[in-house]
This record gives sequence, C-alpha cells and structure tokens, in this order.
Amino acid sequence: MNKKIEELNKLKRGALLGGGQDKIDIQHEKGKLTARERIELLVDEGSFEEIDMFVKHRSKDFGLDKQQFLGDGVITGFAKINGRPIALFSQDFTVFGGSLSESHAEKIVKIMDLALKLGIPIVGLNDSGGARIQEGVVSLGGYAEIFLKNTLASGVVPQISAILGPCAGGAVYSPAITDFIFMVKHSSHMFVTGPNVVKTVTHEEVSFEDLGGAETHASKSGVAHFAMDNEIEIFEGIRKLLSFIPQNYKDMAPELNFDLKKDLTIEQLNDLVPENPNRPYDMKEIIRLLVDNEDFFEIQKNFAENIIVGFGRIGGLSVGIVANQPAVLAGVLDINASVKGARFVRFCDAFNIPLLVMEDVPGFLPGTEQEWNGIIKQGAKLLFAFCEATVPKVTVITRKAYGGAYDVMNSKHIRGDFNFAWPSAEIAVMGPKGAVEIIFKKEISESENPEEKTAQKLSEYIQKFANPYSAAERGYIDDIITPSETKIKLINAFQLLKTKVDSNPPKKHCNIPL
Repeated sequence: MNKKIEELNKLKRGALLGGGQDKIDIQHEKGKLTARERIELLVDEGSFEEIDMFVKHRSKDFGLDKQQFLGDGVITGFAKINGRPIALFSQDFTVFGGSLSESHAEKIVKIMDLALKLGIPIVGLNDSGGARIQEGVVSLGGYAEIFLKNTLASGVVPQISAILGPCAGGAVYSPAITDFIFMVKHSSHMFVTGPNVVKTVTHEEVSFEDLGGAETHASKSGVAHFAMDNEIEIFEGIRKLLSFIPQNYKDMAPELNFDLKKDLTIEQLNDLVPENPNRPYDMKEIIRLLVDNEDFFEIQKNFAENIIVGFGRIGGLSVGIVANQPAVLAGVLDINASVKGARFVRFCDAFNIPLLVMEDVPGFLPGTEQEWNGIIKQGAKLLFAFCEATVPKVTVITRKAYGGAYDVMNSKHIRGDFNFAWPSAEIAVMGPKGAVEIIFKKEISESENPEEKTAQKLSEYIQKFANPYSAAERGYIDDIITPSETKIKLINAFQLLKTKVDSNPPKKHCNIPL
C-alpha cells in the first residue's frame, strides 16, 4: 500500500506543476499568477476541494499523444468564499496555453452541472488561447456544450467570469452569457477576431489593448463590468460582489445586523439638490449617504455614466440601486444607459434582490444617432425590465421626472411598491419652458410683450405642475418626504416588503425587445 500511496503522491505533485516549472516561470515573468495561485488567493483559506485532477486529453493526432498533462489545462472544484460554497474552474495557461479540448470542456461542464444541482454560484477564471486546434471540431463542440450550460444556469445560480489573459473567438461567448465580467488592465483581452484578422478584413490598424482590452470593454462596449489594476483586486472584487448576492434564485442575499434604533436622520441630504433645477449635482453622494456604512459597490462604473447601478445595504438588507446621474448628460436616458440599467434590473429580479431607484431624469436623449440606433427598442428594455420585476421596488424622486422617462424609472404605474418624492421633485410631461412654449404658443406670439408673457406663463406652470403635489393628489406618489428622513423611510419600506408576493402571468418565457 505504501508504494501505491507514494505513486499517488508523485502523480499529484506532477499535477500541481501544470505544464512544468519552466512554463510557470514564463507565466510569472508576464506578471500573471498561475491557475492554482489564483484559486488560493480567491477562496477562503484551505477550503478548495479539487475534482478531476487526473483527467487527460484523449487526442492522438499531431503528436498530442506524446504530450500528456494531468488536469488537461483546467482546474475544477469547490470552495468557500465568505464562508459560502461556490463551484469554480481556473484555466491553466501553462498547459497548451490553456486551450480548450474535449476533456477540458467536459471538466467545466461537469462542475457546472454539479453547481446547478447544489444551487451554488459558478466562478470561472479564464486564461486560454482558445480552442485546441489539433482537436478540430471536437473542441468546438466542447465550447458549445459550455455555452448551453451557461444559458441553462442563467437566472438559476449567479455566474461570474474573470478574464485573466487572452479570451478570443468563440471563447468570449461563455463569459458574455454570465452575469458579471471582471478584466485586468493591460493583461486581459476579449475579442471575436484579433487585430491581425481585423487588419486583413477591414484594413484597420488597431492594438490588442484598443481592440479588446479591459478599459475598452469597461468604457466603450460595456462588455466588462469591472476593469481592475491587477489580479489581486479582481479577487477582492469577486469576494465583495458575492457578499451582496444570494446563492441561487430560491435563496435570499445575506442580511447583516443593523441597529434600527439609532438616529437615522441625515441632515446633509437637505442641501444636496441645487435650488436651480438646471444645475448638476452628484447622485453618488446621495447614494453614499443612504447606504449602510457609506459602502456602495458600483457596477460598470465607466460605461454609460449617466445611469448608476450597483449594490449597497439599507438597514442590513442587500439592495440593487439604479439611479440617474445629473452630473453626466443631465441624467438623461440614452441607448447605453437603458441597456445597462435593464441588464442590472433583470439580474436583481432573478435573484430576489430588492431594487432602490433614485430618480432625476429629464427624459430620453434626442437626436438622429439615438433614433437610428434604436432608442425606442433599447429604451423599452429598461421599461420591460422594471415592468416584469416582482422583487420589492422603491423609488425616490429627488428632482426631475419628465415624460416617458418618469414612467420607465419604476413609476407607480408599473408596479413600484413605494414611491417617494422630495419637495424639490418636478413630475411633469416635460420641462416647464418647453411645456409653456407649446401650450401657450399662440397666446405668447399674439402678446405685445412675448418675453414678459412667457415669464408669466412659466411662473404659473411651475407653480401648478413643477412639483410633486399633483402626482401625490392622485396617489402616484405615496409620500412627499424631507430628504433628511429618506433613510428611515427606505428601511421601513424594505423591511415591510420582505414578505411581498407578486408574480407574472404563466408563460414559457417573455420576449424582451432585443
């Protein structure tokens, strides 16, 4: 038995080296960690339990039968993060450049199947050169099986992808289906076709970084939710993200202890919205003051900055926050903001995370570029997402709520549970100046002093409509509150809504405007 145990230990030592010490050294020279080092830094100490360490590829073509490595380029298993179990895989670039073979794919599919049965999140650490060309269509089939599992797992368990090296061709579609994507600046890349192919086909000269780098995808395409300076920051980000979300669609996010008896009045909120309705202010400052411990975990920070999405806690409860940002494009909704918001709302609804909407929106962005690129359809995504969401939904209107954008931002009419407004709120079809110019066009044009007439009508309109009272009279606003008491109002609302039950009509699935 001792000999057999020694043989087992020898095999395990070999497996721990992946493609060999020389390949590990190259990985380190590039400033990258190995697949196993990444797992150690991500998960709770000593919690990783590996499976399928002894799997090898089965290909005999192109001399592959003479190159065998235990694990076949991906490490799979289970671990704990913040004391809660997860399933994970970590691609090993030291083995055939992390390329995906039939066996490699089978290991990933297996861990995903087990995660679905157990109801636990799936974390993928991606670092791969793509399909293993020597295996041909078998490798492509492996990718397709992973895509299928990603799709079937969507909305069942959270799926998180970290891109820690190259991710090209078909390989990009697995992370794209998952819920959140983390990338490392200057060392991870995602693209369907690389710079060389782009140059051949379109004659464009573009670098790897400009085409598919972390900052490109975090600010221009919106593919990446986070662009971090290094891998350590990514692992910290994943751990923090998981602290706000549940294990699966039947579960609830962890609730932290909170002293509900302490003074929750926040006087600073009374002075943050400018008297001049056309002056910008930073909605993030309001969010920071409202969430517990001023701890707001923002998602897609550098993409579509006119809308803010992210996680925080209100009275110990995890909530998803969607907010207009008056400091960027006056908080107007455009195509990118609508898609960003819709995707986040649907994630929160899928995983029982209550929604808080902080609203200051003058409408949808006008212009030919927006119209020709489908603002009608794209804007409808955000509307659709809020309409179908059955989780607790609370809205606070801080200032502007104009036109169709008022409807879209979780209005009472689309099943908002509690809708509050500050005294500074303006709820109307459009801004006072535009409304007056339309309603009183003839009267103003026939006046002896058009400017004076416009000012008079503007004053009358503002007094009558540019306030929250007309909406409150009809019950569209549940309460008009002093800004300083917003936190206690939100805590009471979300505590009450913990027992909320709502549903949508039976169906196979909806047909969101894509």
